[in-house]
Amino acid sequence: MKKRGFLSMQGLDRDQIWDIFEKAKTFKEKGPAKSLQDKTIVLVFEKASTRTRLSFETGISRLGGHPIVLTPGSSQMSRGEPLKDTARILSLYCSGIVMRTFEHERIEEMASWAEIPVINALTDLVHPCQVISDCFTLSERFGSIKNKKIAWIGDGNNMANSWINAAVLFGFDLDIACPKGYEPDRMTLDRAINKGLKIRILDDPIEAARNAICVNTDVWASMGQEDEHALRAGIFSPFQVNEGVMEAADDCAVFMHCLPAHRGQEVTQQVLEGEQSIIWEQAKNRLYVQEAIMDILFSE
Repeated sequence: MKKRGFLSMQGLDRDQIWDIFEKAKTFKEKGPAKSLQDKTIVLVFEKASTRTRLSFETGISRLGGHPIVLTPGSSQMSRGEPLKDTARILSLYCSGIVMRTFEHERIEEMASWAEIPVINALTDLVHPCQVISDCFTLSERFGSIKNKKIAWIGDGNNMANSWINAAVLFGFDLDIACPKGYEPDRMTLDRAINKGLKIRILDDPIEAARNAICVNTDVWASMGQEDEHALRAGIFSPFQVNEGVMEAADDCAVFMHCLPAHRGQEVTQQVLEGEQSIIWEQAKNRLYVQEAIMDILFSE
């Protein structure tokens, strides 16, 4: 994990997860140590962000560090400076890089040229900080989530891919309900299935949610897919998380959404604001888990 940073959950083992969770729990209860004192962390955000940017910037400050944000128009990358040159420059000035970008290959390239650790704050392939934080939230509520069932309903996007990777790491069962042609990344899915994980791709959201302790969803059109919104709305409408879907889940089931949410589309207002929804707890825990990851990667 330390050599290149945290690009995906595939690079973690259970001992590292335990370390992250223990630190996150401590930081949540007592506040973080000033492990990034006098360190500068650069956030390279090529995609818009609210929760991810705020939680990382706040976490860096709480750890004693200084965050600098580079957006597309605020650096020479917008004028075509090669990513490998940017990575080497950032390595001269900073102690760590947090990157939010489009193609996963971009963050792989950044990490291959950087001399400092890189954290993946979202790519089109995976969103590991979100899902590891979501698993922390579930573990607070349910204890071990091994052999429990989790449901993902909607687009087979970077969040769905990350839940597949999490299933490998945590050992839970995963049902994914999505329209045909919008399945998760095939390589990510095959890797998990070949490890003996119980992961099903279904076309029925009720069946996917049946007996699950957690029902997850996300927007139907992710960043960069805005021109497909009308098309996707028609295709995904049978995959809305509503009260009927939640009734099929376990009696103690919770609802999760990485946000932002489109009420009345992928989830109803009643579910999003209902008693089973833990979206605000889920969002809050991003801060503590990311602080733990940065403490491990950037403090030395």
